[in-house]
Amino acid sequence: MSNALLVVDMVVGFMEPGHNLYCGDEARQIVPRVRRLIEDELAKGSAVFFICDNHDPDDLEFQMFPVHCVKDTEEAEVIGELAGYDGVVIPKRRYSAFYDTDLERRLAELAPDKIIICGVCTDICVMHTASDARNRDYAVEVPADCVASFDPSAHAYALDHLEKILGATVTRPEPAA
Repeated sequence: MSNALLVVDMVVGFMEPGHNLYCGDEARQIVPRVRRLIEDELAKGSAVFFICDNHDPDDLEFQMFPVHCVKDTEEAEVIGELAGYDGVVIPKRRYSAFYDTDLERRLAELAPDKIIICGVCTDICVMHTASDARNRDYAVEVPADCVASFDPSAHAYALDHLEKILGATVTRPEPAA
């Protein structure tokens, strides 16, 4: 068996400057690490899923957040740096990649050893997707250097919560010597 890599919301609306919910320049720093992670997992034979925020124009989420990632717009598309990789695009309209998508069925067919989750935002869609994966008894790994949020304190809280409450394995890069 192999892994399933979920690349969460690495879309134009969150990752490119000038959009309503741009996660910021610090979030952009994860892009090269996410690229390496995708390449490593593809080389191991893992399945890659690009989980993409994709809302109706009148989505109720826009009562909480500015309009973003409306379906059939550029904002809902995977960023150019990641768009060329082999993977399945799964549009989602809620925080969790499991809600009202076919992800659960696809994962059941794959029976991965573990689910690796990367992307943005650590404290929102990454955490809710990890929670739903853990509630389905999947082993979950979150590489800390491959997730980001526009809120640094919420990002730190989410990493702690993922590890201590949800039971996900949060991997951290080795410190430079």
